[in-house]
Amino acid sequence: MQMEYSRLDIAKTGESLAVAHLKARGYEILARNYRAVRGEIDLIARDGDCIVFVEVKTRRSLKFGLPQAAVTVQKQRQISKVALAYLQTHNLFDAPCRFDVIAIHLSPQLEVLKLEQIENAFTFQARSEF
Repeated sequence: MQMEYSRLDIAKTGESLAVAHLKARGYEILARNYRAVRGEIDLIARDGDCIVFVEVKTRRSLKFGLPQAAVTVQKQRQISKVALAYLQTHNLFDAPCRFDVIAIHLSPQLEVLKLEQIENAFTFQARSEF
């Protein structure tokens, strides 16, 4: 009998795998599920002197495409706004920062089939007002 997993189970598993991956690479985890008025960032980490804002995308099927394809321009804008709020709150405007995506493909039993960290997956996205 196959277990049924909720979207939250899958997301939490993906985030835990991403944290373990980053820690193994020497990153310091600064925040998980950082919330600001405009949204949430899955993980915030420090890689040397660089602040890294990480969006984790986890899928059990590639039926709807690769996990990283879900990080649309709209999602990038939202992450950028929350990142700006984090930098303001922590007075880190001079710190170098980047936006990474960790894409995870799991089996139906939540075993890792592939975990890929895409560094500098996108740049800061500001909405232009016309």
